[in-house]
Amino acid sequence: MTTSLKIDFVSDVSCPWCAVGLGALEEALRAASDTVQAELHFQPFELNPQMPPQGQDIGEHLTQKYGSTPEQQRQIRDTIRQRGAEVGFTFNPDGRGRIWNTFDAHRLLHLAAVEGAPGQQAALKKALLAACHTRSEAMGDHAVLLACAREAGLDEARARAVLASDEFAAEVREREAFYTANGIHSVPAVIINERHLISGGQPAAVFEQALRRIAAGEV
Repeated sequence: MTTSLKIDFVSDVSCPWCAVGLGALEEALRAASDTVQAELHFQPFELNPQMPPQGQDIGEHLTQKYGSTPEQQRQIRDTIRQRGAEVGFTFNPDGRGRIWNTFDAHRLLHLAAVEGAPGQQAALKKALLAACHTRSEAMGDHAVLLACAREAGLDEARARAVLASDEFAAEVREREAFYTANGIHSVPAVIINERHLISGGQPAAVFEQALRRIAAGEV
């Protein structure tokens, strides 16, 4: 017998730990498939909502935001790269040169949620993460976003129309405000059945244990 769980994966495309966390969560869901079925929804969060369209050098940004040194940043990149490899996600070995505004990417993810076929929002999320972290592409570039939409099987003309307008802007901002108002200030945040929160890019074993316990009604 399997238990159905609703999972809201709150994250940002520009967040490397979100790529790690998604890979680990999917690995955990496969391992727990004997007892758990999941309905996965991707929810928006912007790490840098005021980021200008031209982006910012990633090293400069991390130093300004967190006070980290280039050596500390290198060590963190090495850790993230290793964790990504463990769940089958490849990070660019040279690191990303810039960090970008991701609001339009979130609007496309909302489009996939409300108009896409089952599985297309997840496919788009993975395509966006790969474009950002594996290929270091400019996530504010509509050509990049449209390529990801094509890869996920979305209607390209519809995606182009969304990007050319402000469609879904209000909806994305409303969802972002909802999660921040409810205490989500870092990502990834994995919310199960709108009640249980698992924070951070946890190992697959941690996700699996939590999923099994929640499905069994132990927590």
